[in-house]
Formats: sequence, C-alpha cells, structure tokens
Amino acid sequence: MADPPGCCHPCATCLLCLYSCQWITAKKEKKKVLHTTKCDCSWFIFLFCVFVFTLVWLYFAIILLNDFHNFNEFIFKQRKLWLDWSLVLLIATAMLIIYLSVLLVLALCLQLCGQPLKLHWLHKTLLILTALVVAAAFTGLEIKWAEEWRSAHISLQATGPFLHIAVVGGMTILAWPLASFIYCTYNTGLKVVLLLMYSALMIALYLAPLGIASPCIMEENQLPPKPALVGHRGAPMLAPENTLMSLHKAVDCDVQVFETDVMVSADGVPFLMHDEELTRTTNVQAVFPERAALNSTAFNWTDLQQLDAGSWFLERKPFPTVQSLSAGDRDQATKQRIPSLEEVLEAIKQSSISIMFDLRPENHSDYQTFVNATLEVILQSGIPLQQVLWLPDGFRKQVRQQAPGIQQVYGRKRLHNEMEPLLHVNLPYQDMSFEEIRQYRQDNISVNLYVVNQPWLFSVLWCSGVTSVTTNACQVLKEMKHPIWLLPSSTYLMIWIVVDCTSFLAILWAFLLMKKCSRRRQPAESETDVLLTKINSLMQQ
Repeated sequence: MADPPGCCHPCATCLLCLYSCQWITAKKEKKKVLHTTKCDCSWFIFLFCVFVFTLVWLYFAIILLNDFHNFNEFIFKQRKLWLDWSLVLLIATAMLIIYLSVLLVLALCLQLCGQPLKLHWLHKTLLILTALVVAAAFTGLEIKWAEEWRSAHISLQATGPFLHIAVVGGMTILAWPLASFIYCTYNTGLKVVLLLMYSALMIALYLAPLGIASPCIMEENQLPPKPALVGHRGAPMLAPENTLMSLHKAVDCDVQVFETDVMVSADGVPFLMHDEELTRTTNVQAVFPERAALNSTAFNWTDLQQLDAGSWFLERKPFPTVQSLSAGDRDQATKQRIPSLEEVLEAIKQSSISIMFDLRPENHSDYQTFVNATLEVILQSGIPLQQVLWLPDGFRKQVRQQAPGIQQVYGRKRLHNEMEPLLHVNLPYQDMSFEEIRQYRQDNISVNLYVVNQPWLFSVLWCSGVTSVTTNACQVLKEMKHPIWLLPSSTYLMIWIVVDCTSFLAILWAFLLMKKCSRRRQPAESETDVLLTKINSLMQQ
C-alpha cells in the first residue's frame, strides 16, 4: 500500500481497515500498490444511492409523524397492542442513516488519501439488506397508506427552499472527492461520463427553484388570518379523548370548535365515542369481559356509566405529553367517564364554543333512529343551533327540516351542478391544494382541514388561507403567532442566486486545487519511475 499524499500512513491504514475490514492484510501489503477497480467504483456508487434512498425515507418518516397516531390506532384495532410505533420507526431509520454516513465518510476520506475503495463483503451484505428494508417500507407505504404521498408533496411546499440549499451544499462538498478521483484515474471515458453526470445534476439543482412553489413565499401584508383551531376529540394530548376533561382542556387552548363522535346506546342515549368497540378507551375488558368485543351501541347507558374512560390514557400514554401532566390532571383523568351528548352540550353552552360531530356507525340498521335521538337531545338542550355543526350525510334533508338553524358541514368538495351552495367543508388536509383553498376563500366557503398536528403543516395551511384546522395539538398551535417562515419573493430570489454562485465558485476552486495537487505529485512519480528503470537496467546487466 503506497503512502498516501497528504495523509499519514497510520490514518490511511485505519481508514482502510474500517472500510475494508483488512486488519491484517493492510499491514502485509505495505509494498504492494492497491488500485480501485471498476467493481469497487460500482459498490461506492451503490453505497451513495442507498444513502440517498434511506435519507429520503427518513424525510418521509418525519413527515409521517403528523399522522402516526392514526397508525397506532390501526395497529391496536388489529393486534390489541398499543405502542408508539413512531419511536421504533425513527430509531431504526436513524441507525441506518448513521451506519451509511460512516461508510460514506470513510470512502470519501480514502479517496482523498489516494487509497483503494475495497468494500468488505460484510458491508456489501448490509448495504443490500438496507436497500431491501427501505424498499419494503416504501412498498408498505404505497399499499396501506398511499395518501401519505400527498402529504409528502405538501411538505415540499414547506421544506422545498431549504432542501434545495441543503442538496446544493451536499453536492458541492462532493466535488472534492470527485475532483481527486478524476485527476488520479487514467480512464478518459470514465472521466467524461462522471463530469457530464455531475455537471448535468448541478445545472438541474441550480435551476430547481424555478419549479419550487410555496404559499409561504409572499409579502408580509398578504398573509391571511391565522386559522381557527378545532379540537380533535377535545385536547387528546392533554386529556383522555372525548371526555369532559378533554373538552375543558380544549377550551383552555382557545379552540373555537369541539370536534367529536357520537353514538347512541341500546336504550337511545347519545354519547361520545369514536371507536366501534370500547376496548381502546375504556376498561370494558375488566368490567364486561364477555361483552368487550361487542359494538359500542350494544350497551345501554347504565352499563356505559360504569366504565372508566380515563385510566387508559395514563397507562398507554398515547402521546408523549402525558408524561408532563400535573398530579392534579392525572387524578382528574382517572375520574373520567363516558359523557352523554346532553352533558357535553350543557358544557358547551357555558363556554360558548361550537360543536361538530360525526354520528356513528353510518352503516347501522337503526341509523335513522340514531339521527332522531341525536336531534331530540340537541333541540331539548336549548343550545343556540348556530353552535352546532352537523357532519353526517345520512338523512341530512330531514335534519334541515327539523332544525334549520344547524350549520351543515360537508365532507366533500363542491360540485359543478351544486343545487345549494356549500358554506362549510371538512376534508383531509391532503385533499385540497393551496390553489383550491384560496379559491374557496375568495368564494366565502369555510374550509376546515384535518388532522393537522405539526407546526410546519399548520404554517403551510395558514399561508394558503385555510379557515380552520382540526388538531390534536391545540396547545402547540395556540402558541404560534406567525408561520414558521415567510419569505418575500425578492428575498428568496436573492438567496437562490447567492447559494448557486457560492456553490459554483466552491466547485471551481475544488477542481483547480486538486489539479494543482496532482501536478505536484506527477514530477515525484516521474523521478521514481526513472530511478526504478535505471535500477532494473543495472540488474539486467
């Protein structure tokens, strides 16, 4: 192994041993010059591609955090096992990224030191396994959670300008080992191919901002009002969902609407419950073990009042915020029971917020009876009907006739041949582009999007002009006084030009410096060749 220029022998040996796992061979081959073969180059390219592939998955994993509570609920329904799977996902992805980063840094250091890139078979195996695991993760995402691709597209509106800067910076740093390799190799065809690929990629990156569109690239005076907050089942990060405690916590968060789910008991009492079964949010398995798997509507109100609807919150910790609850809040949580709709409406009258609810299950044979029972409770409660937002599509015409003051909210976009104008729509945040949001806003249609938990997503929707958002994290979004970032177009243009120019100059400097270093090495190498030739001639004589 030749002594590397600009790199001490022990350091080069250590790098080669870590990358190639040649702890003994590296010492034995001091006098033997090792070269990087085409196969070695292919493995380095594969390493770089797997690193980028895994980095993209890490980005997706961070985006998924906004909706991961839904995934946790899905797993519980299937396996009756509660775990915060987002931690498992992030830890596993971070470990893969760290491993690949170390390998990549080792390879780049070896190249700068003029050492061969002999990747060990163990690293090759792990690389292939990593690629397969990440590919399986993307495949599972496509099959089970395809709407998250739209979430990723929305996230680019928040991160696009900054991802552009990061990628340009990373590719600029890559110019140093690339220049070193080009000036060290004698394969002209390979040089041309690498230079053309790198140049094309950099040109594409320099022009990428032409395709970046974000609603937050606007003047300060164009920023729409902050969206109102709708408490998703109350404030589920601070209290057990769909309880009176959760309602009161939501009021403390300044939410304007309490969003919940209503079911009707076997004896006709409307009550708050999201799941068709009671197992996730009550102790029904302990109180009624033989009936635990029954539909929530199969229980009468007397049975439902016996259930504890709060202790599960402290035991399973559905959100990390549970850890920080005060002793008083913990004690209050253990005393929560399933509330009736009548109790909730009375509390809402006192707080002057609105209530928006779904009536479940929609496919029940007695659904019309459920509608009638729910309407009866609303009308008898004395709550101003404008404070009630009606989501269920079933028997909507009947609801309009019996309670015309109730605000009708639709879970769809408006139609071209709409008979009656839509005033309120309630949709998943993935289902509306920011152009549609702005058009609805101009047409005085109230748009509520759900479920929005992360500040970056709230910022994008704020800049888009959405009317309100349904959230689990009302305590977080309440504190936001401004979007995370807001850039005038002129400022963004200046940042774009500065970043591209700085990158171009750094790349130019890297190639010029590496060319100068390679010329310094050439005379020494030529003198060595001449000396070896003379020694060989003398020996032959």
